[in-house]
Amino acid sequence: MWGDRGRGGYVVHPYRGYGSRREAFLMGRVFRQTALSDRIPRYGVLRDLADVLRRIIRWGLPEVSVEVSLGENVTTVTTDHDGYFDVHLLLEHPLPDDTSWHHAELHVVMPQAEPVHSFAEIYIPPPSADLLVISDIDDTVMYTGVANKLRMLHRLFVKQAHQRMAFPGVAALYQALHAGPSGNAKRPILYVSRGPWSIYEMLEEFFQLNRIPVGPILFLREWGISWRKPWPRRAEDHKYDVILHMLSMRDDLPCVLIGDSGQHDPEVYARIVHEFPERVRAVYIRRIERKPDRERAIDRLRDEIRHTGCDLMLAEDSLAMAEHAFEQRLISERGLEKVRRESSR
Repeated sequence: MWGDRGRGGYVVHPYRGYGSRREAFLMGRVFRQTALSDRIPRYGVLRDLADVLRRIIRWGLPEVSVEVSLGENVTTVTTDHDGYFDVHLLLEHPLPDDTSWHHAELHVVMPQAEPVHSFAEIYIPPPSADLLVISDIDDTVMYTGVANKLRMLHRLFVKQAHQRMAFPGVAALYQALHAGPSGNAKRPILYVSRGPWSIYEMLEEFFQLNRIPVGPILFLREWGISWRKPWPRRAEDHKYDVILHMLSMRDDLPCVLIGDSGQHDPEVYARIVHEFPERVRAVYIRRIERKPDRERAIDRLRDEIRHTGCDLMLAEDSLAMAEHAFEQRLISERGLEKVRRESSR
């Protein structure tokens, strides 16, 4: 996991990438960050607050060239006005078939500064992968409380990874989906969040602490916050665009979609099922609050897509999802039992 350990200066921070045997995708940011004072302790509330501020107040470096090498494949991209870069690399030189995780090297040369280097992990599913899992994070994997905006912002920015709570059975459920009925499917799992890229490190640590498959990657978004514009840009189609991109990249893979009942997940997922009726095996919606009007709306969506053969399930917990997934032969009996054990703790 990337971390600057309190150091300041110029940083190139790539996020985990993904791809197929034909192409690879990678995002990241080049920025300047202040160093932590030696007077701030390594642990405690003061250190947590300092880390939060440093993540939010980063100076993105625009118009910087980033050279990316993946095996013998090389390309150069330029950062945007916020310092972010987006890499689409055609794999003209094939990568080894005996591994799924590949290391890309990144090099940045800036005037009047030392060169900056980094590396990124890129996940390319094996040819045997038979399913793509796309999951929300907020109130689906991790309790966030998006219904209460102020509490949600506090949990989003202030709480550290070890202070956050995963839903019971989530780790076992995602491990089972990753492994499949065979136990060795190595299915790609992609996570989408409403949160900004500045919480990426915290989410990575949260996934590792809770033994949740890392996926390969997290899809977050740039909020575009500034002193003149203190609220994030609207990103209503963020999740829809991500799913569309993944389905187009691997047009041979069916998928499972997982979300929660609190926001627009059921509507977005039902739209995907309407547009790709043969691609979606199941939609799991975690019930996070009991609102009759909301549940009736989700029931109507379930009825609308029933003709496609895809089940939209409003699930009480991770175990209910796992039981349905086992019935659909998406996970093994061993995986189901592990979810049952974790859910009962």
